[in-house]
Amino acid sequence: MQVQNEVKPIDTINVTPMLDLAYVLLVVFILMTTASVQGLSISMPKPSNKPSTEKHDLKIVQVVANGSLLLNGVGVSLEELEQQLVRAKAADAQMSVAIKGDASAQYASVVAIVDLCNKLGVNMGLVTARIGT
Repeated sequence: MQVQNEVKPIDTINVTPMLDLAYVLLVVFILMTTASVQGLSISMPKPSNKPSTEKHDLKIVQVVANGSLLLNGVGVSLEELEQQLVRAKAADAQMSVAIKGDASAQYASVVAIVDLCNKLGVNMGLVTARIGT
């Protein structure tokens, strides 16, 4: 009785583990690349040590929860607000507008005021409140 112990040479290479590694590296590369691209670059103004001696007019526009507008505590429509801001800008070109939006107000009302200020070329800022105050 003759036992055949012939060992056949392996003529193929199993590339499955190599492809798995390549796919994992590709996914990691994609995730790291998109994570580093996201974000918003903002250039913040530098604080000045000297106090400002210039005094400019400040208008406070409030958006109430129901969508109505208040200019320095007085109820106005969007058209009246535009007219008053035009008059205030004519009197003081460096005047500013502070926009206070109620937390439950519609976002579109606040955006309409921001658009109006941009259209008129008025300096504006959004007023936020600290949590817990």
